[in-house]
Parts: sequence; C-alpha cells; structure tokens
Amino acid sequence: MIGTQIGAGRQILRHAHCLANASDAAANLVAELGPDLALVQVFASPEADFPALMAGLAARLGDTPLLGCTTAGEILAEYVEGHILAVGFPERDFAARVVPIKDLSHLSPPDIVTAMIGTRNALADDHPEMAHEFAHLMIDGGSFREDALMEIVAHGLGPVPLFGGSAGDGQNFGTTYLAFGGQVLSNAAALTFLRSHCPVRVFSMDHLDVGDTKMVVTRADPDRRQVFEINAAPAATEYARILGMPLEQIDPMIFAAHPLVVQAGGRHHVRSIQRVENGTDLIFFSAIDEGVVLTRAIPRDMVTALATDLAALADPVPPQAILACDCILRRVQARQSQRERDVSQVLKQHGVLGFSSYGEQFGAMHVNLTMTGIAIYPPHDGESS
Repeated sequence: MIGTQIGAGRQILRHAHCLANASDAAANLVAELGPDLALVQVFASPEADFPALMAGLAARLGDTPLLGCTTAGEILAEYVEGHILAVGFPERDFAARVVPIKDLSHLSPPDIVTAMIGTRNALADDHPEMAHEFAHLMIDGGSFREDALMEIVAHGLGPVPLFGGSAGDGQNFGTTYLAFGGQVLSNAAALTFLRSHCPVRVFSMDHLDVGDTKMVVTRADPDRRQVFEINAAPAATEYARILGMPLEQIDPMIFAAHPLVVQAGGRHHVRSIQRVENGTDLIFFSAIDEGVVLTRAIPRDMVTALATDLAALADPVPPQAILACDCILRRVQARQSQRERDVSQVLKQHGVLGFSSYGEQFGAMHVNLTMTGIAIYPPHDGESS
C-alpha cells in the first residue's frame, strides 16, 4: 500500500491501494490517505467485499465526502486486477460537492438540472479563491442509462469540463455497484463538482481512424442497447460476415479489435459491442437505435497513440497527477495483442491512476473505447495557502 508524493514535499492528490481481499483494508487505506481531505473516491475490484469496505471507510472518514464504485480492472500506474484504489483530494487545493442520483430508472430532468446549478453556484460562492473547476461522473455501468442521464446533464453543466466512467464487474458484465459513503446502490450515479487552486485539463483519447465500411441498424431495442438486425440480417452474423470470420469466433477480443463508430456533432464516437446474446443479437455499451449508420473503425497502434497523447498533456508543463477512466475493451485489446506490458509502461511513465470502465463520459457525451480523464497541474504562485 502506498501514497503518491508529488513535488517537493507536496501532494496534489493522495492515493493508497491494497489487495481486494486484504484484511483491515478500510483502516489501512484511511491511515495512508491522511487527514484533511475534501473528497475520497474508491475504485474497487469486484473481488472485494464492497459493502463492508465502504461501510468501514465511511465510519473512519466521518464527514469527508466518500464515493466508490466497482471496476473492470484498476490502474495503479499500470494495469492491475484484484485491487482497491482510494484517491484523496486534499482540502488545501480542492473543494467538492456531490449531486446524488439514486434512481436512474426515474430521472427528473428539472430536478437534476436545478440541483446541478445550485450545487455549482454554492461551491463557487463558498470557494471564490479557487479559480478552476471541473466535474466527475460515477455511474452504474449495468444500468444502460448513461446516455439518458448525459442528455440531462448537458443542460446543467454549462462551461464546466466533465469526465467520468461507468462502474464495472470485471469481464462478467453482471451487477455493478456505486456507494455514497457507506450506502451501496445499483442503478445510481454520483455527479461531483470540484473547484481547485490547480489548473486542470479534461481529456479524451483513443487510437482509432475511421474506415470506409458502413452498415445500418435495421432492428433494435434501444432501451436494452440490443441490436437484432444489421443490414436486414441477424446482427452478429452480419458483423462476422463483414469482418470475414465465422460467427463462433466473435468475442470481446474481436469487438475490441474491430470497433464501430457513429457520427454525431461533427465527430465520430465509438459504439462498442459488449457481447453476443441469443446467438445472433448484439448488446452494445452505449446508445443504439434503428436507422443508425455504423462505420467500421481502424485501430492504430495503442501504445504509440497513448504515449503521444499523454506526452501532449505536458505542454506547456507536465501535470502532477492524472486520474483516468479507461474502457475495458482497451485492456482486452492490449492483452489480446500482447501489448499489456507496453501499455502499462506508458501508464507508469506518466503516473496514471484510475480504473477500467464499462463506458466513459466526456463533456456531455457517453463514449466507449477511450481513455477519458483529468490532468491536474501545479497551482500558480499565490493560488494556494
């Protein structure tokens, strides 16, 4: 278990980690994080006893805001699994307020937007000395409600940059969990507004080029993100035909290596496939509907793309912390192509912390097959006490 010391005796972010089955995990994590925190976020392997972990953390952290979720893998400056990562935002440089959304099945747009605007304004009134702001979304990745929530969030976000990730359940694609303090829920989300003395840069990066092969969704159930037909043929069968391979070879590794994209707002956004269901249906990680035109994307070398994009965050100065949500399919592809160690070396070089997700949020969009996160830079002279 370690904490991250960044700079000359200064910690921009603190972090601690342990194995998912470690005894006294909550006590040790809190001791390692230290006092005077504005927010604690926890990313826990599904191997952990999540309710017991969060209850133990909540009891020890007292009034400190605490949020947590289960993962599809953890990032501890490299890809790992079977761990718990806790990240602390020190009060010296951060202030935070949470908008809880505890029932994604019954979303009330006016209530959510009102809560967002009120929370953001109150945070600004209480901390006018903190000039920089951003938002973070943590959401149940098994809810299929990310797109619906993001449509609402777009109306209350204003100019605040947002990043986030969908909770995971490893590669089981079963039940995923969030926690507000010691309260563990499914079908929920937590939208956190933060202000800081530190300049920040929210980013989203991928390793894809758009190809020429197009296909049309001709029958689908948007609520379940389930596609029955592509090009008027059984969806999985047609996808396999387009790839030139037998249907029985289609699996998550193939989905990661052969992603699909849609065009929206002048940009292309990935619509990743999660799994085959009922033999010929396709379940997607994000919004899909009848009439949608999908285009096959061509992956570039993931290691080179990641190294280039993370290096670009150092212009004009290197960040002192990077917190990221990384799509599970990127990890799958890295493993399939035997590049997992190379990807981990790049993550370690830049000190990236975070977790593998069932989807990512960037701005007001729910996306897939990306690494989305925030780079945090040292405060300018005189900006912190």
